Amino acid sequence: MIDKQTITDIVSRVIADTDAFITDITVTPANDITVELDAMTGIDLDFCALVTHAIEQELDRDVEDYSLEVGSASLSAPLKVAQQYEKHIGDTMDVLTRDGRKLRGTIVKVSPETMSFTLSVPTKVKEPGAKRPVIVDTPVDLLMADCRSVTYHFDFK
Repeated sequence: MIDKQTITDIVSRVIADTDAFITDITVTPANDITVELDAMTGIDLDFCALVTHAIEQELDRDVEDYSLEVGSASLSAPLKVAQQYEKHIGDTMDVLTRDGRKLRGTIVKVSPETMSFTLSVPTKVKEPGAKRPVIVDTPVDLLMADCRSVTYHFDFK
């Protein structure tokens, strides 16, 4: 079986001087290799081909057969690494916490050191003397580990 760390090392060398980062690498017992990449400026097909070629140069199909898929992280897939949170600062996200809360708000701050982020959540607040509630942005601090999923919110208006 091909070692995941071997693939990680190869990909890390290829993307070292770029703004790209690894979001996920999986290697199954049947040697099906999947590499997901992302970058602040986006990932294109040529970059995926470059990474694919580098991996194929390092691995020998005659010794051990494998299948290889290199692609960009899907916009509809949950965020997995801190760099993705940083990429989405200012974007509206749907968050499902481990305790079952569903939040929708904008990522306003990310702290990779503490693996946390701040979400600005619009909340209805009834102010004293007002006839109707007003919407106020409330900051909610969350640990990335406390979230089941954080996904980009698509608005089809």
